[in-house]
Amino acid sequence: MEIVIRATVMYWFLWLVMRGIGKRELAQMSPFDLILLVAIGDLVQQGVTQEDFSLTGAFMAVGTFVFWVVLLAYSQFRSPRRFGAAISGSAAIVVRDGVPLEAVMRMQRMTLDDLRMAARRQGISDLRDVQLAVLEPEGQLSFIEKKDTGGG
Repeated sequence: MEIVIRATVMYWFLWLVMRGIGKRELAQMSPFDLILLVAIGDLVQQGVTQEDFSLTGAFMAVGTFVFWVVLLAYSQFRSPRRFGAAISGSAAIVVRDGVPLEAVMRMQRMTLDDLRMAARRQGISDLRDVQLAVLEPEGQLSFIEKKDTGGG
């Protein structure tokens, strides 16, 4: 039973850490970040199972993590208004009518260079051509270009 409690505490700690890291950082992991996540995985295993190297202990720890993942996904599915933003985060508008929203970008720890690079990757050369740019909860940027209103 101690492993289940330890796994539960570690799950919620990791959830808080991942939420604290922010959307952009998770979407743009470097090779070092990947190595760091592998190291964190080993540290988590040690903290959860302590001296228990049995299959039963491993099954209990993994089962506990799976339980929380499934429970949160189900909660979000059944009641998206109540749990959606709390579990997965919410989208953030970072450009409106061609103007970058600096306060929102600062809060999301996103630079203007990051925004311009993402726009170029989607074939947009100038942010003035963007009606909306949205930082999605998963860390991806979505761009909606302005409609051509020229009558030519």
